[in-house]
Amino acid sequence: MAEGPAGDLLEVRDLRVSFGRRGGWFRSRSARSGEFVAVDGVSLTVAPDEIVGLVGESGSGKTTVARAVVGLIRPGSGSILLDGVPVGPVGRRTTAQQRAAQMVFQDPRSSLSPRMTVAAIIDEAWRTHPDSAPDGDRTAALHRLLDDVGLDASVAGQRAEEMSGGQCQRVSIARALAVRPRLLVCDEAVSALDVSVQAQILRLLVDLRERHHLAMLFISHDLGVVHQIADRIAVMRRGVVVEEGRATDVLGSPRHEYTRALLDAALELSAANPGGAGGTEEG
Repeated sequence: MAEGPAGDLLEVRDLRVSFGRRGGWFRSRSARSGEFVAVDGVSLTVAPDEIVGLVGESGSGKTTVARAVVGLIRPGSGSILLDGVPVGPVGRRTTAQQRAAQMVFQDPRSSLSPRMTVAAIIDEAWRTHPDSAPDGDRTAALHRLLDDVGLDASVAGQRAEEMSGGQCQRVSIARALAVRPRLLVCDEAVSALDVSVQAQILRLLVDLRERHHLAMLFISHDLGVVHQIADRIAVMRRGVVVEEGRATDVLGSPRHEYTRALLDAALELSAANPGGAGGTEEG
């Protein structure tokens, strides 16, 4: 893969992640007997303020890459660098490194504690990372944060079960923003939402990138979604990156047959659902 621009915020070098025995066809020759290789030599970069889409079908290894980037998985080999500095699992990262890369998960409801109000969820983020806690009136800071993601201040007293999926995902994004990250890792962050709400969340992420100078690693199985947000795209299949480049190049003239198949699937889905929205869930 071609190297990214100088001064990359995130650099993943030859990342390899294996798990215990798993059925099926996917096993690397380099793996020890019985190991399932989820990620097999992946390298990628994300520059400051850049959005990189990581695309592939279920089981391609993209979520494993995402979890390794934020420190939730320990790689078998390879390295992950933030600002040129190698980082390990989350427990071995400095406070600043932990804050720098924050994850937005796929299921907005299950990623939020059902027992906690929105205010408590955000306050927990500030208590976990006290360097990011606001000075002065925290209630006012909370309301500004909610407004930043398009939510009314009245949401602060609600729990996940009282909100729509789109609202829950906005809360998840607010929780990530609360610690002032530089990189958001969005793992299928819109796939559980109605199509019309997906578009709203994608527009929000683009707006947040511009206002907060955020970089993003945006994981999705859908090239049709990624083309709305990504500057560059990396396509994963069976644990490896098979194609990478500027979004306009990958989408306009894909080189790999797997990329062409993903693009055809996205076009077919779009043709089958020209109206876009398939439901009425609020964002």
